[in-house]
Parts: sequence; C-alpha cells; structure tokens
Amino acid sequence: MSATHVYLSLIPQALIASMLAPVEFGRYFAVGSRVHSRGEAIFFEVDVDQLPPGEFPLELIGERCVAKADGTPKKSVYLAIYRVLSRVPVSALGRLHLVTRDGKTLSLERAEYTGETGRRAHLYQEFCPIEPVVASCLPPLEFCRAITDTTQPVHVPRIVFSELALRGLAQDPAGGLANDLPYPNMQHLRDVLALLLADGKKHSKLVMKQSTQGVFYRTVRGGFYVGDQQDFAFYRFPDVAELEARHHGWWRSAQAPAPDI
Repeated sequence: MSATHVYLSLIPQALIASMLAPVEFGRYFAVGSRVHSRGEAIFFEVDVDQLPPGEFPLELIGERCVAKADGTPKKSVYLAIYRVLSRVPVSALGRLHLVTRDGKTLSLERAEYTGETGRRAHLYQEFCPIEPVVASCLPPLEFCRAITDTTQPVHVPRIVFSELALRGLAQDPAGGLANDLPYPNMQHLRDVLALLLADGKKHSKLVMKQSTQGVFYRTVRGGFYVGDQQDFAFYRFPDVAELEARHHGWWRSAQAPAPDI
C-alpha cells in the first residue's frame, strides 16, 4: 500500500494529501489530466506531526486518501485552500519541490543561510500569499522581516519568495548589462531600480503585479526563502554547472519559453 504524503502547494495555495510520491505528484499537478489545469507547480512536503492541533481536518486523510478498488492511488485530497501558509509552521516544512510546465521536478533541501554584503539591489519573485515581483535594497532575511512586520500597515503573516538575477543592473540600473534576462519591459525595471536606489528612504518597490510568464526558474540566484518574524528557512538553488551536470533534464525544461496563450 502506498504511503500518504501531505503537501503545501503554493501555485495555487493549498494543503493537499496524496498517495503519490513527490516526483509523481509534481508530474500530476503540473501536467494534469482531463479535469486538472496545466502549469508550473511549487510545493513543500509537510510533517503533519508538527501541524497545530485542530487547525486542519487531518481526519480526511484516513477517510478519503485511500486507493481505488483497482489499486490506483488517490492523487489528491484537498484539506485546505484558504490562508494555508500562515497556518503551517516553518518547522513543519520539509523539502521544496520545483516543477516545470511539462512535469519535471527538482527537489531542494534546506540549507544554511549566509547573508550577502555589498550588493545594492535585489529582485524578488513572491509566490505566497501574494505574487508580485519586487525590487528591494534589502537582502533576503531583512526583506522577509520587513514584509512580515505587523507594525506596518502593509504586511503578510508569512512569505515564500525567490531571488532573481539582475546581472549588471544590481549595481548600475541605468547602464548595467542585462545580458539574457527574460523579464518583460526591461526599461521599466531599470527605472524602478534607479528610483529605489536614489530614494534612500523606501526599501522596496513593485516591478510587476504578477508574472505573466510564470516562474523565472532560469534566473533564480541563491535560492528560495520562507519565513516570518520568528522563523526563516533557505533552500539553496543549484548553480548552472550543477544543474547542467546533475539535473540536465529539469534545467532544459525550465529554460523553455512560456507558451503563447
């Protein structure tokens, strides 16, 4: 009999029980079926023993997450779809799985976070509970603390985001080389970064309300982050050499352009 897994999906936000192991679940969730939409997927494995008692209907796992009569595993049982991230402690989050549009999965382990000094600007793609792309002069940990600061009028209880490459724009927004950056409206990005660095007071500025191109996997630098005012976890993203050598199929899939809709 297949083991039961619990996943915290970010696209869309949901807590899901499944008899599928992470790679199979990623393929199912991204590629889908006749009744399931297609698209990239990002999800955490969740340790149910560390979930707050009574917060989620975990009894549904035993009741509904069971194999069919022919032995086919149950693919998904939704346990929650509203404010899920804020109710799952960071300590309950295990491996992070990144899935491409054609269902290939890259799994990331937690890693030790070390800050970066001397960098003037950062670009973050937020995934949950909000989805904009934001320029900031704050490094990841400080950015996380700022956006989850309950003393501020605009904040979220917890956030998941990745850092994106800026190439030469990180130090020189106006004249720095952008190389192969895939972001739309590059002049707008340059203008936002220049205004942010010239302001000296505001630490972050909106670049895009939401990415219409999906997840910018091929320009992730550093990795993925999840945290709030108390907890912070870092998932290191492999560098290009490691991706080419050890995850070539996933990396090739991740670089494919988004289809026209």
